[in-house]
Amino acid sequence: MSLSPGGLATLSCILEVVASKPGNVHRGADFADVTFGDFTTSAVLLGNVIDRLPENSVGETVLQAVRSNLETVGTNTNLGIILLLVPLAKLVATDPNALLSSERISSFLSELKKEDGAQFYEAIRLASPAGLGTIQKLDVTDANSEFVDLMAAMELARDRDMVARQYSDGFRMLFEFAIPAIDRGRGLLGGLNEGIVYAHVALMAEFPDSLIARKCGLEVARHSQMLASKAMETLVSDGAGNMSASREEYWKRVSELDFWLRSDGHQRNPGTTADLIAASLFIGIHNQIIEPPFR
Repeated sequence: MSLSPGGLATLSCILEVVASKPGNVHRGADFADVTFGDFTTSAVLLGNVIDRLPENSVGETVLQAVRSNLETVGTNTNLGIILLLVPLAKLVATDPNALLSSERISSFLSELKKEDGAQFYEAIRLASPAGLGTIQKLDVTDANSEFVDLMAAMELARDRDMVARQYSDGFRMLFEFAIPAIDRGRGLLGGLNEGIVYAHVALMAEFPDSLIARKCGLEVARHSQMLASKAMETLVSDGAGNMSASREEYWKRVSELDFWLRSDGHQRNPGTTADLIAASLFIGIHNQIIEPPFR
């Protein structure tokens, strides 16, 4: 399969939002103020910006992607996805035939300049993500952010923001946990949609969602982690590959998790986990770990 970097970004975003992940917008569930159509529109816009600006820096492309999305969709649907996918797409564009790896990504990110940092900060201010808060050092609202060291800022934020952690760790979590989980869930439960849901729940069970933590507090995020863990605990084999009974219990628990996540508007939306899924799909498809047909 041959796709442009922007085309792969769009495909990854669409596959992510189509999947019926608990707590998120998907093809069977809108939020009151953000719809499935908004997310698919955002996916197309992001791919278009990536392919339309091949010579632009990572920071310039991130900023233009956020502006394009706000102009057309009118709200922040995909800031985290933009921050994750733009550098991946730029790296793929440098050598479309080379596999992505944590080492290559880390090396590429280490070359980002202070101008990139300033443009990242401007993009984040424009998108105005929920629960952003403030910090004493390298805060995004700092008037002197044109001099920011982006990678230093990501390192400072890694413990409270899962997107920042990917920058700090070379996306290692995705290579070691999320992508294998998609592949494992696809084989275990029967399709890519199911594999994406499985990986989403597995990520929530392993790592409390940082968007929930920012908006609702760490205690609420840990409660969501506990509910996700209960779903994952149901998937056990009888030793002969028979898992039909545990699958039924698993989907029951996933439904209960979904209900709880949606019971407070979308304050408990595990949006950062969804962003990580989109980036995992991008890497997995490019590296031919996740192969078509995509169903």
